[in-house]
Amino acid sequence: MRLIRGLTNLKMISRREDSPLANGCVATIGNFDGVHLGHKTIIDQVKSKAEALGVPSVVMIFEPQAREFFQGLDAPPRLMGFRQKFESLLAEGIDIVLCLRFNGAFRSYSAMGFVEDVLIQGLAVRHLVVGDDFRFGCDRAGDFTLLAKVGEEAGFTVESTRTVALDDERVSSTRVRELLTVNGLEQAESLLGHPYRIRGRVVYGRQLGRQIGAPTANILLHRAPALRGVYVVAATLDDGTVYDGVANIGVRPTVDGKQPSLEVHLFDFAGTLYGQHLEVAFRHGLRDEEKFASVDALKEQIARDFEHARAWIVEHGSVKDAD
Repeated sequence: MRLIRGLTNLKMISRREDSPLANGCVATIGNFDGVHLGHKTIIDQVKSKAEALGVPSVVMIFEPQAREFFQGLDAPPRLMGFRQKFESLLAEGIDIVLCLRFNGAFRSYSAMGFVEDVLIQGLAVRHLVVGDDFRFGCDRAGDFTLLAKVGEEAGFTVESTRTVALDDERVSSTRVRELLTVNGLEQAESLLGHPYRIRGRVVYGRQLGRQIGAPTANILLHRAPALRGVYVVAATLDDGTVYDGVANIGVRPTVDGKQPSLEVHLFDFAGTLYGQHLEVAFRHGLRDEEKFASVDALKEQIARDFEHARAWIVEHGSVKDAD
């Protein structure tokens, strides 16, 4: 079992004789948006303690994230969707991801109610790793001090997360987001430990790209992206094949787009991608997204984008060469 969704499922699983949580767990709590180097340090803390105790490692996340619940469309853009986050946490070696729904009922949870129902009764937590500024419960009444005090009485320990800094600045999702907003792909990569990527399922679009000679794989984004514009990318298919390409991420203003989307054109690819999950790594920014006077003007610009992208790939290397 790798994913537990919702408090009801957590309670059901915790009561089973063969529950993976029968002997407790080591857990941490947070958004883990981007799963950057700071997150990976926390994950290493959790895994190390879990291995020492012989229990599963658990990351607790929330959907939607708290700021998305409170701020709606004004919330900061996400670095990754739920599926990509889940897969990234598993790839880092986490045993179980617990995803709790953040809604009105959860918002009203008292701090002690959360500790008793989720941490003690649900997870049987034996060790908890959280930031010393962590707040939880209704009106954010719970904090690190409360957790440590309750832990002494209930039999679990609490440890503060380690801070990771790069160039004297804390590694954080906020910092990654700020860098992506100003096209700081290289700096963002240094905080993430890898190029910024978006993973999503290819869906049917309006097929305008095909009509103007630039067929694209369309990935629907459920929330506004952290970056917008046209980029040189490397796209990985389900079978592991990697292609160079060009991507437009945004709302496609020339064709009255409203829903954020990611459109990817793969160089030298023939076939269909519908239904596949494409992982798109952003290598270099070409230009901002803009509205053109006509579809013909857009077509001409796309041709220039392709030319500039191929020239950049020749200079900096194709992903196929890396294979």
